[in-house]
Amino acid sequence: MILYIGRRLLAVIGVLVAIAAVTFIIFYVLPSDPAAAACGKSCSAERLTAIRAHMGLDQPLWRQFADFVTGIFTGRTLGSGRYALHCGFPCLGYSYENSEAVWDLLMDRLPVSASLALGAAVLWLLLGLGAGVTAALRKDTLTDRALMVGAVAAASLPVYFTSMTLIYGMVRTAGLLPYPQYVPLGDDPVHWASNLLLPWLALAVLYAAMYARQSRGSMIETMAEPYIRTARAKGLPRRTVVVKHGLRAGMTPILTLFGMDLGGLLAGAVITESIFGLPGIGRLFYGALSTGDQPVVLGVTLLAAAFIVVANLAVDLLYAVVDPRVRY
Repeated sequence: MILYIGRRLLAVIGVLVAIAAVTFIIFYVLPSDPAAAACGKSCSAERLTAIRAHMGLDQPLWRQFADFVTGIFTGRTLGSGRYALHCGFPCLGYSYENSEAVWDLLMDRLPVSASLALGAAVLWLLLGLGAGVTAALRKDTLTDRALMVGAVAAASLPVYFTSMTLIYGMVRTAGLLPYPQYVPLGDDPVHWASNLLLPWLALAVLYAAMYARQSRGSMIETMAEPYIRTARAKGLPRRTVVVKHGLRAGMTPILTLFGMDLGGLLAGAVITESIFGLPGIGRLFYGALSTGDQPVVLGVTLLAAAFIVVANLAVDLLYAVVDPRVRY
């Protein structure tokens, strides 16, 4: 197991380096010049040259990329002379827009995106698995058809439509909830939850619909396995057969889907954060992409890739816990 985890962690490093290289190349071929944007309209040629040198843009692409990768592990110094700026471990560079450290920007926004992703994940797992298992156990009945029709309808709704509908119905019309404004969990847990409930619901509606359909198909297939018939023939209670033998084995594809979805949302839900005005990583990424802020875009991309790859590793390890057959 230790060797397996070690090999996977080495693969994680390789994936992140490859993603960083692709992102560097994409920004390199773009016509925009971050130094010119930072210098302003009335910028002299000498000043522009100095800014490009300070940003490291005067170096060849391979040198810029090598400095970036080594800086993540060892830190690096940007610029030279009295304008030199040391970037400590882990160094993802500084934003072209506000000269703040990218790592600090990400860590400042991460609690918002993590709160949004984890809260929504709990809701969509409860709703999606509950609906999917119920439909599977009542296959071809009115309940099954009603749940699946509802799941298809919910999956067809764009998240921005669901978000705006919730805001109009729950905030403006009924006045049941406040307009979302992020409150740190440590400051006030009640206000933290009440302000995030609408974004949670907006994401949970979409994801729960997909999980309901996936869990229904998985449970139907699992409940037809020979070992399920054997468990029933032994006289085991229905709850034991469904939960211990059926649901555990049927959770394998759900875990795969969950790892990808949660890993992606931890790096920011751009549309949801923008609609609800949440200062998460998704809004940071959108703003940086609009202004061509390469260090921030690259930092968010690497963070998203790290979340997804680590989530996949965690899912692979959980397979053996959920389904004992995987251990062999």
